[in-house]
Amino acid sequence: MSDGHDWGETLDDLDERRVRARAMGGPEKVAARKEAGRLDARGRIAALLDAESFREIGTLAGGQAPADALVAGVGAIDGRPVAVGAEDFTTLGGSIGPAASRKRWRIADIAKRERVPLVMLLEGAGHRPPMPGDPGGGGPGDLQAQGRLSGLVPMVCGVMGASAGHGAITAPLCDWSVMTGDAAIFTAGPPVVQASLGEDVSKQDLGGPAVAVASGVVHNVAADDASLLADIRTYLSFFGSSAWERPPWADTGDLGARRIDDMLDIVPRDGNKAYDMRLAISRVVDGGSFFQVQPDFGPSIVCALGRVDGHAVGVIANQPAVIAGSIDVDAADKAAHFIQVCDSFHLPMVFMTDNPGVLAGTVSERTGILRAGARMFTAQTRATTVKIQVTMRKAYGFGSCVMAMNGYDEQTLTYAFPGATLGAMGAQGAGNAVGADDETRAGLRQAELESSYRSASGLGFDELIDPRDLRSVVIDGLELSARRRAGAAEPVARVGITP
Repeated sequence: MSDGHDWGETLDDLDERRVRARAMGGPEKVAARKEAGRLDARGRIAALLDAESFREIGTLAGGQAPADALVAGVGAIDGRPVAVGAEDFTTLGGSIGPAASRKRWRIADIAKRERVPLVMLLEGAGHRPPMPGDPGGGGPGDLQAQGRLSGLVPMVCGVMGASAGHGAITAPLCDWSVMTGDAAIFTAGPPVVQASLGEDVSKQDLGGPAVAVASGVVHNVAADDASLLADIRTYLSFFGSSAWERPPWADTGDLGARRIDDMLDIVPRDGNKAYDMRLAISRVVDGGSFFQVQPDFGPSIVCALGRVDGHAVGVIANQPAVIAGSIDVDAADKAAHFIQVCDSFHLPMVFMTDNPGVLAGTVSERTGILRAGARMFTAQTRATTVKIQVTMRKAYGFGSCVMAMNGYDEQTLTYAFPGATLGAMGAQGAGNAVGADDETRAGLRQAELESSYRSASGLGFDELIDPRDLRSVVIDGLELSARRRAGAAEPVARVGITP
């Protein structure tokens, strides 16, 4: 140790301490991960960020535990600053000590103060028991800091191994989360479950993708570490750095309005025939490319990020290929969250409506479809961002309300395809409900077939359009709202409690 009078010795001492901290769990553990084809915490950060952009903080925090099992700092993705933290499983199983808690708080504090996204990469055992030399007492609350970021900066979580306890709570706090196929996330791991409940369960059965995605805790699944990190970069590319910024425009090489010649083939005229809504979305967005959020949860609604004429948009679309596009509890919960994320960060929303209503039946009622539908409706009707809505073939009852079909719900523009059927319920259901005779049933069916024209006559829609003009009218809405979207951006002030 230097006596303080020689910079050379002092800097050599600093370098030695940094080398020890950056060695993580030691060469054997680091090599074992490499041999298994997996990235360590520092490798993950390097792969996520732009080359040589990472500036670490808290390298020497944690005393005997290198970096206290959390590599944290700031860097850049596509030239834009981000704050990032990665749990280091090679050091004490990635567990969280007092210094790591403070670092987690600090990067959240930096993200809020500097208005930049926060990315957390998880693989850790949660809080560890106090160790000799650890400070006692409280300290800044990292989860509180993350919770206060909601709606202010984009927050993203990658689950890249087993994640338990305190660290795992980060995932549902974030706007979007993604896990690898071999990862798992849970409140407590198998040993704790065995000790407390007597259940003998594997990590995968307790919190693997089949559990975490089905429960809605995690949104997407990636094949491996590299794919997960690439997905994070892609997801963030659609958003501004904070709620004080507009989403960035990008030259996609596919700009301008155009007629969608095959839309009449994609969308059957018969409202009872199924089709894959993702094909219709691919014709609307630039280059046919979009990023689907939660594809395996609530699949009767498609939530996707894409670009139209270079502008980032959020697409909320019914999926007639799944339960005819009916909105069930999972679909409504997914859409409500996605709508709030889009609204928070000023992404225009495109609603593509084609559903027979919210899902009826005993199972749906027992799982809370009215509550979930109200949550989705509240999210969309409170949204302050641009809303462009198109009813494609049908929209019945509350299913039309949650999909922003009401033309007096602050849409920028609202359209329908000719022949779209509307109403409180379909003609067949209405006939059954009132015990109609054959003549009345025929009248109900005729009224159903003419409902789009009847609605248009009362300005229920701004216009009926040729389905082949769908991309063009979305671009019209984006151009119409250009001045509003070019103005100063501020965080969305929400009033009320989402049901």
